[in-house]
Amino acid sequence: MQDAALHIGLIGMGTVGTQVADRLLNRRDTLRRRAGVELLLKRALVRDVDRQRGIEVPAGVLTTDPSALLDNPEIDVVVEVAGGDEPARSYLERAIRSGKHVVTANKVVMAKHGPELLELAGEMNVDVYFEAAVGGGIPLISTFKVDLLANEIQRIMAVINGTTNYVLGRMANQGLDLREAVLEAQTAGYAEADPTEDVGGFDAAYKLAIMASIGFGARVHPDQVYREGIEGIEPVDFRYARELGYDVKLLAYAARDGEGQIEARVHPVLLPHGHPLAAVEGPANAVYIEGDLVGPVLLQGLGAGGRPTASSVVGDIIDLARSIHRQVQNRAAFEFDPDVRVMSMDEVRSRAYFRCHVADRPGVLAKICTVFGEEGVSIASAIQKESDDVSAEFVVTTHPAADAALRRTRARIARLDVVDAVDSFLRVL
Repeated sequence: MQDAALHIGLIGMGTVGTQVADRLLNRRDTLRRRAGVELLLKRALVRDVDRQRGIEVPAGVLTTDPSALLDNPEIDVVVEVAGGDEPARSYLERAIRSGKHVVTANKVVMAKHGPELLELAGEMNVDVYFEAAVGGGIPLISTFKVDLLANEIQRIMAVINGTTNYVLGRMANQGLDLREAVLEAQTAGYAEADPTEDVGGFDAAYKLAIMASIGFGARVHPDQVYREGIEGIEPVDFRYARELGYDVKLLAYAARDGEGQIEARVHPVLLPHGHPLAAVEGPANAVYIEGDLVGPVLLQGLGAGGRPTASSVVGDIIDLARSIHRQVQNRAAFEFDPDVRVMSMDEVRSRAYFRCHVADRPGVLAKICTVFGEEGVSIASAIQKESDDVSAEFVVTTHPAADAALRRTRARIARLDVVDAVDSFLRVL
């Protein structure tokens, strides 16, 4: 760092990047007092320097040449908010190898390549900050890194995607179907034009991979996270859930078993009404962490959007600047044990909710219950309601069982001649 200033190269000036640049350019005095040094935006890598961005950027700052940041010896830290896997990963690795500190909001890169980048940063004696990669404006990484460092993390549960939480809330409260609720979320600015990454659970899986890796000291790749989206949920499921005492959420769940193995999964779940995560509404995010010393901890806030994400990014820059100014090494105390195994979903034990459309005649329930018994799945509750003169809706919740057995039960029931369809299959917490 030169001349008591931190010289910053910014990659990306979209929704988040514009907010970061605006804060760096127009709150310089405030940031200097908080950081202890001047925070100077030196260069910003963009696709189009002529595009209007709603803020005034000094001449010579914008560039389309990555080398102007990554190979510039005057730049101390590279801040990446462009998103995506490549070329962002390559840019970050290149910056680290050039001896530059890194701040990133990139969940895809940190989920897929985070451990490797952190280890490389340790070798190069630079820092990697990534608070904004998981919870947007929620202070998650710093919580794992500092506040919970003395704990053995036992379980992480999170409502970590604001789009799906908003969509499920509208389906639950207004009776909308999935298509209608997604369209409303898009109109409100909570969903992208292509909502697949959110609705399909991909975004939540990336974020859970990061949290599980950091929380459990394991290398959890997104491909190891079991994933189901919310595409199969219908408005009627919310009515049955409410009758049974549950809310429906897309849950990111990771836990450590007694032998050190971990499970990591993202899927819709029925949460008891009284659970803290059941009360998370709209586009908000929340993370529920259990540590052996501290017990349960709940962190909640806005998990996406330009302003909350920029809050975490700029906060990381300030923290980094303070460490450099005070000549304090703030290397993240993250270690990743390659021997920690991520369990397959077949090994996981869970409870389930089945909603079936069945023939309304004697012997139907006996056939269905026989399948449950043969698979070793115990029924906890059952509801049967007529839907017309010849068919009925049958809803079952189970006691804990191997998830593989639950899925086999679903498949076998669907093949019975007295069952028209298993319309819904959800896990129960």
